[in-house]
Amino acid sequence: MASYQRPLRFCITIFFCFLSLSSSQKVTLSLYYEALCPYCAEFIINHLPKVFETGLISAIDLQLVPWGNAVIRPDGTILCQHGETECALNSIHACAINAYPDVRKHFGYIYCTEQLVLENKLEKWADCLEMVGLSRAAVECYINGYGNKLEQRDAEETSQLYPAHRFVPWVVVNNQPLQENYQNFVMYVCNAFGSDQVPEACKILNSSVETLSRFNSSAEKLSNSHQVCYRNQ
Repeated sequence: MASYQRPLRFCITIFFCFLSLSSSQKVTLSLYYEALCPYCAEFIINHLPKVFETGLISAIDLQLVPWGNAVIRPDGTILCQHGETECALNSIHACAINAYPDVRKHFGYIYCTEQLVLENKLEKWADCLEMVGLSRAAVECYINGYGNKLEQRDAEETSQLYPAHRFVPWVVVNNQPLQENYQNFVMYVCNAFGSDQVPEACKILNSSVETLSRFNSSAEKLSNSHQVCYRNQ
């Protein structure tokens, strides 16, 4: 009898370990953007911070991909929608994400630079490293050319989106593109959890999400053409 109990206990242990891993699985929230699109900056500054402010960040895997509507020319050079400055800042953002893996750190830096985009003070972008208490690793990555390799990786990831992105900001929750409804991302994130796994932050945000949904419903007739940066523009 004892010979059967040992493998049985082992199987039970593995089963509960599996359940534990499943219950702690995070929802993936991905933002595909480009650094100088004003609507990307607006989303990063006025909407995305709520995942940090409410603690929802602890239950999600936030991925930022700074490529957007850029294209790689036949000669291997990169053409960005808003010019060479955007190419440089996209690359620096990619370097920051690589150099400071903690999402709170690289988001803090990206938030700072995007705030400067909205304020039309981009010439102060280098000050953001000191302001958020980070080393110059991201700048060094850009200077030595490694940022270009990171951008090619982001280009490849963006090209594999299905359906293909039509504009930025392009927000995806667990492989589901939110398309024009991207500002409602919290609702999609919270709905992606099982009924018995909903984070406390989602419960706190519930009323604000409902309010936002009502607002978006009443604004359906408004054109989205002035709220995103379309490809091939």
